[in-house]
Amino acid sequence: MLSRVKTTSEVDVAVRMECELGEGPRWDPNGHRLLFVDVLAGHLHAASPDGGLVLTRQVGQALGAVNRSEDGGLVLAMRDGIYLADADGAGLSLFASVEGDRPDLRMNDAACDPAGRLWAGTMAFDAMSAAGTLYRIDADGTVTSVLTGLDISNGLGWSPDAGQMYFIDSPTQRIDVLDFDFDSGTVKNRRPFTPIADTPGVPDGLTIDADGGIWVALWGGAQVRRYSPDGRVTDIVNLPVEQPTSCTFGGDAGDVLYITTARLGLTDAQLAASPLAGSVFACRPGYRGHPAHAFSSR
Repeated sequence: MLSRVKTTSEVDVAVRMECELGEGPRWDPNGHRLLFVDVLAGHLHAASPDGGLVLTRQVGQALGAVNRSEDGGLVLAMRDGIYLADADGAGLSLFASVEGDRPDLRMNDAACDPAGRLWAGTMAFDAMSAAGTLYRIDADGTVTSVLTGLDISNGLGWSPDAGQMYFIDSPTQRIDVLDFDFDSGTVKNRRPFTPIADTPGVPDGLTIDADGGIWVALWGGAQVRRYSPDGRVTDIVNLPVEQPTSCTFGGDAGDVLYITTARLGLTDAQLAASPLAGSVFACRPGYRGHPAHAFSSR
């Protein structure tokens, strides 16, 4: 499975940070900036292409993910639900409550499908088994439970033809694929796409390139791997830190792969050996991707 694999360790520090749990990078082509979050700290960040922070906002609770909305603002997956905000993160307003009565749970990864619906997953703060759910949030605020009994609801992405949805429940140690109906936003026939068995890493966030390749961050594995649409490993990006969390394509040409990372749980000795843990990295792996889909609300 690893034959003819292109491997690179040529990565740059895009944003030098000390995020406890950096996550959810999203390129904002309108603002010419990279959006990302520090989940447990509840921080929303944005950085310019030269690596300078142009926004840091504390939202007051755990912040699982940020996505763009079609009106130029932001949609935030927060501990107790989905919030809309201005482009600078101000003006927070609750759009849809999601398990707001469960303080033991929080939002984790979230992404918009090609029709502009938001998909957001929950997990327990203590990562308790089978406590998570994947929800679909429609333009009118309707919240629909799609997958239940999840451990750590994580990476989400759609094939270029919008016929398939990829999904990761991290402890399963695999990428799953589901048949996706664009018009209704429904999924069916969940099945394993490919196992993640030959690395110490755990699959975390993902992104899809323009050729349909699936790029997966391997928490604890110090790598991001690209899987072809038929499940073969084609590319590996090695990182100088142990805990990459997610990735996205960005930059004006869409050819920069941005990778968020975390310091969570690392010992003092590990942090001394990996002083860049929690930073955002970037590389040009020879592929292009489109900006993540934006949220469409009424």
